[in-house]
Amino acid sequence: MPSEIPKIDTVAALEAQSKMDRKTKPQGSLGRLEELAVSLAGMTGQSSPKFPRKIVLVAAGDHGISKQHVSAFPAEVTPQMVLNFLQGGAAINVLARHAGAKVKVVDAGVNCEDFSPQVDLYHEYKIGRGTADMTIGPAMSPTQAKRCFEVGSLVVEKLAAQGLDLLATGDMGIGNTSASSAIATAALALGARDMTGRGTGVDAKGWEHKVAMIEKAVAVNRPNPKDALDLLAKVGGFEIGVLAGAILEASRRRIPVVLDGFISGAAALLAAIHDPDSKNYMIAAHQSVEIGHGHILERLGLRPYLKLDLRLGEGTGAALCFHLVDGACRVLDEMATFESAGVSDKV
Repeated sequence: MPSEIPKIDTVAALEAQSKMDRKTKPQGSLGRLEELAVSLAGMTGQSSPKFPRKIVLVAAGDHGISKQHVSAFPAEVTPQMVLNFLQGGAAINVLARHAGAKVKVVDAGVNCEDFSPQVDLYHEYKIGRGTADMTIGPAMSPTQAKRCFEVGSLVVEKLAAQGLDLLATGDMGIGNTSASSAIATAALALGARDMTGRGTGVDAKGWEHKVAMIEKAVAVNRPNPKDALDLLAKVGGFEIGVLAGAILEASRRRIPVVLDGFISGAAALLAAIHDPDSKNYMIAAHQSVEIGHGHILERLGLRPYLKLDLRLGEGTGAALCFHLVDGACRVLDEMATFESAGVSDKV
């Protein structure tokens, strides 16, 4: 089946590179900032891309595997943090405001009654009230997995209709590092010990237990590493699936996607398995201290722009990367050329 995702616009990218090379600096002296500007031009098809309407999409969901005590925090934290997002008090709210971005929250499967906050901030698409315990059987049904992708696509479609230039992925869900580790373990054919970090901060004994539970989940469910929907259904999470669907829809619309950390990486991995062309629209904001994240980025062929030892999620690293995006585009658009500034070029 042919991809619905457009190819990178090489003409726009070459035009942006030519513009960048004429700026008052030695060619390449702004390093990866130049690379970022050219990449964004190719993604958007605009030789001078601008992103005034930036959104951090925070998808939230609970996980049945949390019953196995794989997190240092109880499951009740998921709805509590969603409420914190909606009240504007979380780290992602602060960093998004600083970057001139909006936060949009999607309840993909939080185990609580519906929230009733500001309509423009919150989208309720509860696919289930938390996934099933994947150490016993599949995390969700195939129908639910498909619905995750559909919800992600629908949310981006709605945001695009309202105005969306740049999308960042964020997450909330106690137990979602376990789901992400299970997805990566199955998809990359590496051991769970190489994919599993401390998550919310489990101790050494807790980490060993967490690894064992992920190994059990993968062994019990035997997900197909080449089938994104099967991976999601067997060992995934509602919010991870929604993010994967959002990445795919943004890619179809030439909207660049700034990926956050490990959970966003797992969603990106699912999107890339489903349609490899989606990788062309992904930007790795940072590399998390969660050890599986580096393996995912390597498989996706992405180099992170930041390495700040982040492991919070929420989209925090992606929001920080928004500043690099804006800086790269401003250099491309506003910096003088040798000709306009009357500066001698190299001989």
